[in-house]
Amino acid sequence: MSITITPRTSILIRTGVYWLATLPVVVESAVGAGWDLLRTPYVLDTFDHLGYPAYLLAILGVWKVLGVLTLIVPGFPGLKEWAYAGIFFVYTGAAASHLAAGDQSMAVATPIAFAVFTLISRGLRSSARFELTSIVALVIPVRRLADK
Repeated sequence: MSITITPRTSILIRTGVYWLATLPVVVESAVGAGWDLLRTPYVLDTFDHLGYPAYLLAILGVWKVLGVLTLIVPGFPGLKEWAYAGIFFVYTGAAASHLAAGDQSMAVATPIAFAVFTLISRGLRSSARFELTSIVALVIPVRRLADK
C-alpha cells in the first residue's frame, strides 16, 4: 500500500507540527514570565541555588512577556527572529546553569527539550515554510516509510 501526501495535506501536517512545538514554548515562557515577575518562592530558591541575583527575574520576566507576545502576534518577522533567539538563550542558559551547579539530569534535560521545541518552531515558522522544496522534503520521508 502506498500513501500519497498531497501538498495540502503536507501543509496541514507541517502546520500541526509547528503548533505542537510552539504551544509548549509559548505556555512555558508565559508561565515562567509570570513566576519571574511575581518572584515566586520556587524561582527565588532556584536563582539563589544557581547564584543569580533576584533582580534578574524582573529583567527576564519582562523580556519573556515581550517574546511571547511577539511569537503569537502575526507579522513582525524580524522581531520574531529576536524572540526566538532570546527564548533559545534562556533555555540553553538554564540548562548550562543547572549543569554547572551539578543539578539532577531532569533540571538539565527539561530546558534542553524546550530549546529543541524552540528550534523546531523556528524552523517551521519560516516565511519560506510553504515553498515547494519544504513540502517535498516532508513528503519524501513519509513515502519511504509507507513503502516499508
